[in-house]
Amino acid sequence: MYMYTEFLPISRQDMESRGWDQVDYVLVTGDAYVDHPSFGAAIISRVLEAEGFRVGVLSQPDFTTCESFKEFGRPRYGFFIGGGNVDSMVAHYSVAKVRRAEDEYTPGGKAGRRPDRSATVYSQLAKQAYPDLPVILGGLEASLRRFAHYDYWMDEVLPSIAETSGADLISFGMGEHQTRTIARRLANGEPVESIRDVAGTCYMTDFAGLPEKYVECAGFNKVKADKVAYARACRIQMDNQDPVSGQIVVQKQSQKYLVQNIPSKPLTRRELDEVAALPFTRRYHPSYDALGGVPAIEEVEFSIIHNRGCYGGCNFCAITLHQGRRVTSRSADSVVAEGERIAQSSGFKGYIHDVGGPTANFRLPSCAKQMREGMCQGGKKCLAPSPCPHLIVDHSEYLGILRRLRAIPGVKKVFIRSGIRYDYLIRDKDESFFKELVQHHISGQLKVAPEHCAPATLAYMGKPPIETYNKFSKRFYELTKQAGKQQYLVPYLMSSHPGSTLKDAVILAEYLYRNHIRPEQVQDFYPTPGTVSTCMFYTGLDPYTLKPVFVEKTPEGKALQRALLQYYEPRNAARVVKALKLTHREDLIPLLVPASARRKESKPWQNEKRPAAPAAKRRSSKRR
Repeated sequence: MYMYTEFLPISRQDMESRGWDQVDYVLVTGDAYVDHPSFGAAIISRVLEAEGFRVGVLSQPDFTTCESFKEFGRPRYGFFIGGGNVDSMVAHYSVAKVRRAEDEYTPGGKAGRRPDRSATVYSQLAKQAYPDLPVILGGLEASLRRFAHYDYWMDEVLPSIAETSGADLISFGMGEHQTRTIARRLANGEPVESIRDVAGTCYMTDFAGLPEKYVECAGFNKVKADKVAYARACRIQMDNQDPVSGQIVVQKQSQKYLVQNIPSKPLTRRELDEVAALPFTRRYHPSYDALGGVPAIEEVEFSIIHNRGCYGGCNFCAITLHQGRRVTSRSADSVVAEGERIAQSSGFKGYIHDVGGPTANFRLPSCAKQMREGMCQGGKKCLAPSPCPHLIVDHSEYLGILRRLRAIPGVKKVFIRSGIRYDYLIRDKDESFFKELVQHHISGQLKVAPEHCAPATLAYMGKPPIETYNKFSKRFYELTKQAGKQQYLVPYLMSSHPGSTLKDAVILAEYLYRNHIRPEQVQDFYPTPGTVSTCMFYTGLDPYTLKPVFVEKTPEGKALQRALLQYYEPRNAARVVKALKLTHREDLIPLLVPASARRKESKPWQNEKRPAAPAAKRRSSKRR
C-alpha cells in the first residue's frame, strides 16, 4: 500500500526534531504548504531535498516583520522565494479590482494571509533579515514581471521585479534546472554575484557587466513614456522565449540593466519522470486540519499532470512566458505509476479527476522543425488562424495512457477536466480518442474555450475562427448521441478583450442565442503582467504590426459587453437593450430580451432621452 512520506520542516522545532541545527536553504511561499506536484513550491523544495540539501519551508510568513524569516535561524546558503501558484494580485482582486473575500490557497480559504505583490515583499523581508545571504526569486509572479511591465492594479508601468524586490537572481519559467545549478554553485562557495550564465535566469548589472552579445529592448523610462516603444519591447521579449532560437535580452531599468539569459531547456521526459517520482505526500500539512484544510487541494489531490508547455499561444495566456511553448510530457509508465499510487491512497473514492496539464491533449512537440530551430517568431502560431501544415497530430499515446489508467484496480472513472484543444482534436483523422473521450472521460460536461465568435476579436486573441468550434461541437454531439449519453459542452467566453468592440459583443450574443448557449459564467479580460493581450490593452497597439487596436476600458462599456454574453438574465435586460440600440441592432431586442423583462424595464428605457431626475429620485429608481 502507498504510504505517505514525511513533510519537510516548517518550524525550528521541526528542524531540531530531525537533529538539524541549521537548514541549507529556506523555501518561502505565498501559499499554504501543500506537498503536491501541482504546487510549484512543493516541486522546488523536493528538488532541493533530492540534491541532498536540508530545506525548511516557510509558508505564508508574517509579512509585517522580517523576524518571521528567522524561523529556522540563518540558513547556510540562502533563500528560494516564490509568491505562490497564483499571482498574488489576481488572487486578491477581481478584474473590477474588488478585494476577494476568499483565497483557496490559504488554510480555511481565508484571505489576508499573504501581502499584495507577495514575491516582492518576501524578497525584501529576506534581505532585511539576512542582508548578505543570496535571495533567488522564482515562480509565476516573478516570471511575468521580469521585464518592465504594465501593472493593471496601479494603472502604470513598473520596472522589473528584479529591481523592486532586491533579489539577487530571478529564476523564470519552470525552475528545476535553474534551482539545481544555483543551489550547487552556492554550496560550492561561489558568490551569487558571479552566477550570471544560468539559462532561465535574470539579473541586474551595470553597463560594464553586460554580456558580449544580446538584443536590447527599450528601457523602463522609455516604455513608460512611449507606448509604441512598449509595444516594440513586448515583441522583442516574446520573440526570444525559446531555448533554441532565443537570444539574451537586455532592458535598462531605473539605473541598472536587466539581463535575461536564454530560457532554460524544458525538462526531458526522463527528467519529468524523476520529478514526478519525488516523495510528495500529496496532502496539505496536517497543521491546517484545525483550520479547515486548504481548498486548493480538492481538485488536484487525485489528479495527474502528464505534460508541460503549450504551443497554442493564446495572446492572453501567461504560459508562453512561464512554461513556454514547447510541449514535453512524462512517460506512460510514469503516469500510470502515479495513477496506481493514487488508487491506493487514503480518501480515494475511485475517481481520477484529471489527466491533463496546460492543454490536456498535447503530448508531442508541435513539429520537427521546432526541435531543430525553435518556435516560429513574429506572432506566428501553430493552430491559429489555421493549423500549420507541419503540425504533428497524434493522440495515440495519450489514449493508451487513459486506457491503462481505466484498468487500474479501484479506479471507477478517469476524467479530463483541464483544457482540451478542440482545434487540435478535430485535426486527428483517427477518431479513436474523440470517441473514447466522449464515452469514458467526461463527467457530464466538457469545458472548452472558443472565447468569442467575432472574427476580429478571435484574431486578436490568437484563437481559431468560430467555424472550427462549430465543426467540433457538431461532431461532439453526434458522438455523444451515438454513445447514448447526455453530455454537454461548456464554452469559456471572454468579454472586453482588446479588439472586441460593442458590435463584436452583439455578434457573440446573437451567436449564443442562435446556438442555444446560455453561459453561466463569463470572464472580463484580466490584464495580467507580461502577456501580448495586456500589451494591447495598455498601448492600444498590436505589438506585431503596431496597428491601432480598439480597447474597451470604460466601466459602462465593459458592463455592456459582459451583459450581452448573458443576455437572457433579466438583470441584464436594460444594458442589453442599450447595447442593441447603440449598435443599431434593435431587430435583436425581441430575440434576446424576454418580453417580461422588457415590460418590467420599460420605464428606464423610456427615460433614456429625458432630463436627468433629481438625485433622490435617481436613488429611488435604482432601488426599484
